[in-house]
Amino acid sequence: MQTNFTLDQLADPNIAVADKILRSCVHCGFCTATCPTFVTVGDEDDSPRGRIYLIKDMLETGAPASTPVAFHLDRCLSCLACMTTCPSGVDYMHLIDYARVRVEETYQRPAHDRALRAVLAAVLPYPARMRAALRAASLGRSVRGMIGTRGMLGQRLRAMLDLAPGAVAGRSSTERPGVFKAQGTRRARVALLAGCAQQVIDPGIHDATIRLLTRMGVEVVVAKGAGCCGALTHHLGKHDAALAFARANVAAWTREIGAGGLDAVVTDTSGCGTVLKDYGFLLRDTPEAEDAARIAGLAVDISELLVRLEYQPSVTPPPGMVIAYHAACSLQHGQRVTEAPKALLRRAGFTVVEPRDPHLCCGSAGTYNILQPEMAGRLRERKLGTIAPLKPDAIVGGNVGCLTQLSGTAIPTIHTVVMLDWMAGGPRPETLPSDATIAATRPPAAVAQDAEATWS
Repeated sequence: MQTNFTLDQLADPNIAVADKILRSCVHCGFCTATCPTFVTVGDEDDSPRGRIYLIKDMLETGAPASTPVAFHLDRCLSCLACMTTCPSGVDYMHLIDYARVRVEETYQRPAHDRALRAVLAAVLPYPARMRAALRAASLGRSVRGMIGTRGMLGQRLRAMLDLAPGAVAGRSSTERPGVFKAQGTRRARVALLAGCAQQVIDPGIHDATIRLLTRMGVEVVVAKGAGCCGALTHHLGKHDAALAFARANVAAWTREIGAGGLDAVVTDTSGCGTVLKDYGFLLRDTPEAEDAARIAGLAVDISELLVRLEYQPSVTPPPGMVIAYHAACSLQHGQRVTEAPKALLRRAGFTVVEPRDPHLCCGSAGTYNILQPEMAGRLRERKLGTIAPLKPDAIVGGNVGCLTQLSGTAIPTIHTVVMLDWMAGGPRPETLPSDATIAATRPPAAVAQDAEATWS
């Protein structure tokens, strides 16, 4: 793609990076086939190629973002399926991230939109505030029916109430800094990202990670001063807030490296992992650049670490149990971790099936299902529609946002690490159907037939 930036514009390091990315695009359109919004609505401006043109024009002219530009960039999920598909290696992630910052800085959003975004940025990254908000949401369900659905504000309010869990979970063991000692001979020492939303929505995920790792001889550290990874504010275009979270985490884990060493920085929320692995780029022009690059190099998804540690189950799953693996976009496209979770689940003894559209987003995407409820709802129904024919006993994946988005049906949603912990001696997931129900639903002979049909 030809660009027309002036020398003065190219003196800005961010414009220089954008120019390089834009020039790598050859207009082939391969990205349109795997873009969830383009597949859904068929609008070129809602495809990666179309958005690239919009971003190019916005940056070259230097003009404030227009309403159409903000609209179409807001509708991007940042699922990054386009990057997996692109034969030219276009770095769409960094381009859309910078474009969102420009929109946030130059576009005057409607008052209700600005207010909601400010509230999300001020609440979701802070566990105590989020827990209070979820309690308020529980009370708000009583008036849900009184909220209109015609306007965007009403749709967003209803979406927030629908996404909030029916009851606020207990506190996670990771809400305070601490060290969880390895059982037996210590094989490794890792820092676990406690993060923000996950430890409020489903604290059992962190608990399962800690149980499993310590049982395997890994010392797990929840570092003082580490918190939200910055993804939530980053994708809202709030660059300074995202940098502040990233700096705090880099400082906390750098102290741990000096104090006792770290073999890895582990995340069991794949959306966070994508940002952690990008800290080197995010903080490239800051005094923390060297430390940030080191932390990014240590960052791993829990599935990657478990493969490295040669995870082995100690019990077997109920006969006939089938799980549908949902590949979170942030894991398969953002981190390019595709086979490790499925291999681990099969090693644990589960029959693993996948929907026919594993590359397409479920519509969660951080705060997307709140800010874009109509599109998110359509993507959710599409995903559930391709999972249902597989008749799984559970939907399993590596990102709490996806699991929340796909919940609310008769099929429970469970994190991958919770299932692996169960097969290594941990507690049975509470939402699973009973062994008798699983056996009655699908006799063993049917399992093999179903699995063969799914992979054909």
